[in-house]
Amino acid sequence: MPAETVNRQWLLARRPRGQVRVEDFVRRDASLPQADLAAGEILVRNLMLGFDPAQRGWMDDAPSYLPPIAIGEPVRGSAAGRVIASANPAYPEGSMVRGLFGWQDYSVAARAGDPDPVAIPDGTALEEALGIFGAASLTAYVGIYDIGQLRAGDCVLVSGAAGAVGSVAVQISRLAGARVIGIAGGAEKCRWLVEDYGADAAIDYRNEDVRARLKALAPDGIDLFFDNVGGTTLEAGIAHIARFGRIVLCGAISGYNDLQGVPGPSNLTRLIPQRAGMRGFILLDHLDRVPAAMAALRQWVGSGQIRYRTDIQHGFDAIPKTFLRLFSGSNRGKQLLRIDGV
Repeated sequence: MPAETVNRQWLLARRPRGQVRVEDFVRRDASLPQADLAAGEILVRNLMLGFDPAQRGWMDDAPSYLPPIAIGEPVRGSAAGRVIASANPAYPEGSMVRGLFGWQDYSVAARAGDPDPVAIPDGTALEEALGIFGAASLTAYVGIYDIGQLRAGDCVLVSGAAGAVGSVAVQISRLAGARVIGIAGGAEKCRWLVEDYGADAAIDYRNEDVRARLKALAPDGIDLFFDNVGGTTLEAGIAHIARFGRIVLCGAISGYNDLQGVPGPSNLTRLIPQRAGMRGFILLDHLDRVPAAMAALRQWVGSGQIRYRTDIQHGFDAIPKTFLRLFSGSNRGKQLLRIDGV
């Protein structure tokens, strides 16, 4: 057991109203979990945190695929760390794991009814476990292959294409022989898409007319649209969907901080004459696909066919500000934070 007696935590202090703010969180020094672990449980010392836009939705008191984060509870989020006490032979002391351990130094994991922690193989860095081999990449794989039914020769559009999910969606589409167009914010990220990630073209939504560019780049329409943004970007994709096209709804970051909610697409009837389909999905419903996805990702990364970026911030006190980087576009790759002193 550790010599420390304090478990630093960042709690949800209030439900965000519109744009999430640092003031929506409060730091607390709690007592370190000292009680004997129940059978099957483990105590994890968190070393690195991962941040995802979906966490913003978990802060609202609204029905979703996971229950809302309770006021006064540690903020739910991905983390990777070392097992320092174990009542579970599958996770021996000293082994490395990742899971939804939250914004805190120490977490009791593998409780009955909770998702099982994921063992991190020897030789895999924490930034890889939470980044390229984490849930974002697995989401891209399932969304493109299983939900989007990617085919060689497809014209694929990916929004939020420079993000952790989108950048992998771009690359696995390209590897399958698709023509890929990415949408991102700013010239730098658009340059990454073409030069580093292999997209055939990139659209800078901040400085270009997305609909006009799509008309020029995809005159025959989009066969598969992998959308992480929603709002007017989703409308643009619907406007240019090809006959029998597929739209995969992965996220809607454009509306996560909108107090009134982003209006739904006004052109849904376009799907009727195009005989197009649109479907949302959550990775949790497809965990049986994780082994195949992970094997493919490891092969592609090992051979240099997939590239990735990580943006690592530092320090426990910087956790809320690091989360906010996701919504200003400040992050350059998968947003991570290394907890200080470990």
